Amino acid sequence: MRDMSHFPGRYWHKLDDGRIQCDLCPRDCKLHDGQRGLCFVRRCEDEKIELTTYGRSSGFCIDPIEKKPLNHFYPGSKVLSFGTAGCNLACKFCQNWDISKSREFDRLCDAASPEMIASAAVDNGCKSVSFTYNDPVIFLEYAVDAAIACQDKGIQTVAVTAGYIHEEARAEFFSHMDAANVDLKAFTEAFYHKLCAGQLQPVLDTLHYLKHETDVWTEITTLLIPGQNDSDEELQKLSRWIADELGPDVPLHFSAFHPDWKMLELPPTPSETLTRARNIAMNEGLHYVYTGNVHDTSGGTTHCPSCNEPLIVRDWYEILDFHISDDGNCTKCGSAIAGRFDHYEGAYDNRRMPVRLSD
Repeated sequence: MRDMSHFPGRYWHKLDDGRIQCDLCPRDCKLHDGQRGLCFVRRCEDEKIELTTYGRSSGFCIDPIEKKPLNHFYPGSKVLSFGTAGCNLACKFCQNWDISKSREFDRLCDAASPEMIASAAVDNGCKSVSFTYNDPVIFLEYAVDAAIACQDKGIQTVAVTAGYIHEEARAEFFSHMDAANVDLKAFTEAFYHKLCAGQLQPVLDTLHYLKHETDVWTEITTLLIPGQNDSDEELQKLSRWIADELGPDVPLHFSAFHPDWKMLELPPTPSETLTRARNIAMNEGLHYVYTGNVHDTSGGTTHCPSCNEPLIVRDWYEILDFHISDDGNCTKCGSAIAGRFDHYEGAYDNRRMPVRLSD
């Protein structure tokens, strides 16, 4: 595959002082020639923005779709997952910091064109391709081209993202996605400013846009960090906002923090915190609330909001029982279950299987 390290980027304009402003995300990085944005993968070169990671990945794996996590998007199916390097947030608690904070491009060991990615998904029996590990908005041009190639072959596309993107770029990016899991890191501006070097409101705007202006199936993940974003008051406000602004059928995943990157001094999240958060969210009216990164069969199980029948029983990422019809209804009472479903023939197991792509 030819060198694509100078792939032309979109969403930028020239400032009066000669610098180039990147308009992809709310960071609005203003760059002289040769400088890179905070994401590190978008560079100013010859008075334009280039994407330096087009066609290069930190690796490809086949996962169960539940690892994204997406519990209502073709449950039990296989997804081909990949990412690149860099990130446009600076989260001190990053769980994938070796990829998202990487300044070492030798980590990008796998070269793959969009067409190769789509073909690999077909060849491996994957229902979808997921842009994940680091935030795909920063490699928008590569992700969009890969999504187009996938959809040409009948493969669904999934974005695992923090939703930190400007309005114009957001419209293009998500027009090519079938599903998204958005990382809502907390529900205060102070948290985003102090621990992520970002802002909360653009993420809320993205979530509102996805729900009300697109057909993208959307789920939300919040990593609960002890003492930082796990108070009853904040969890109530977060859950109430989702219920009021997005609706009760948007699935919410609470996942457990483990000490990493620049937050090694805090303890791991107790499982009791996740259970408490789940109960709060359900009391605020949300129908589908899950726990993650802990062994909790109850917190991983999908129940019918009408009759409370356990419809998809999960043990970690393994599906033990399945009671949703091909058209997405509860097999006991017939109520519609929010999500994307088709004929269920058994689940992919919970292994992560590395895949090498080659010409």
